[in-house]
Amino acid sequence: MEGGGHPRPSWDEYFMSITDLVATRSTCLRRKVGAVLVKGKRILATGYNGAPSGLRHCMEIGCLRERLNIPSGQRHELCRALHAEQNVLIQAAYHGISVAGSVLYCTNLPCVICTKMLINAGVTTIYYREGYADDLSREMLDEAEIRLVQLN
Repeated sequence: MEGGGHPRPSWDEYFMSITDLVATRSTCLRRKVGAVLVKGKRILATGYNGAPSGLRHCMEIGCLRERLNIPSGQRHELCRALHAEQNVLIQAAYHGISVAGSVLYCTNLPCVICTKMLINAGVTTIYYREGYADDLSREMLDEAEIRLVQLN
């Protein structure tokens, strides 16, 4: 214990708590997701799910997926929003930050679309709290030898 007997969070607890704060920026009406890319215990970029910059958010105009009765985890392309994992990679690219060899902390297990992006971006480990029922995502992460760790 440091700081007069107050316990410090572990690095994993610290970065996961930041994903929770990032998720509060989400404009999705169905699921609030936050993502943080870390390398060498330093934050590279953050992302949350929401519409592309400058476009109206679902909070303003309603959920397209709800209107079309699309179940969670299906037909990801029929949505105005980017996923948090997509946004964190885009933010890093936009600012010229290499993410090769980085670690992702995310409130949710990435879907298969985000999984493919994270594999190609060179992410080595993914820490997450809750999971999608996406067996293909898990299979691809295993095949790519990306470490997957569920934190509570």
